[in-house]
Amino acid sequence: MAKKEFIYRGKTLKELNELDINDFAKLIPARQRRTLLRGMTEEEQKLLKKIRAKEKNIETHCRDMIILPEMVGLIIKIHQGKTFLPVIMTEEMIGHRLGEFALTRNKVAHNAPGIGATKSSSSISVR
Repeated sequence: MAKKEFIYRGKTLKELNELDINDFAKLIPARQRRTLLRGMTEEEQKLLKKIRAKEKNIETHCRDMIILPEMVGLIIKIHQGKTFLPVIMTEEMIGHRLGEFALTRNKVAHNAPGIGATKSSSSISVR
C-alpha cells in the first residue's frame, strides 16, 4: 500500500515550496496569516536564514515562528525554558507554531506526604 500524498488546502508539498511567503500566507488560517504578513522579527529571519543554508543542529528560542513548507523534514531544536527539544518537522505541522510541539510544563506526579507535612506525620517513626 503506497503512502498517501500530502495535500494542504489543495496544494502538494512541492507546490507549497514553490510559493513565496505572501502567497503561502493566503492559504493558512487568519491568526497565522496576520503574523506572516506583518513581517518576521529579526530572530525569525536569522532562523529562516539557517534553514535555507541547510545548517545542522538548528536551535531556536522563536517558539512563535510559523512552520513553513521549507522546514519540512528538518530537525529543529526548540527551547522549552530550560533545554532544547529536538522536533522533526512533518507535513502535518505546516501552519502551526514551533512552540506547540515543545511543551514547557511537565506533568506533576504527587507522592506520599513527607515527615512534617501533617500533624500526624510527626508521630511516624523515621525508619
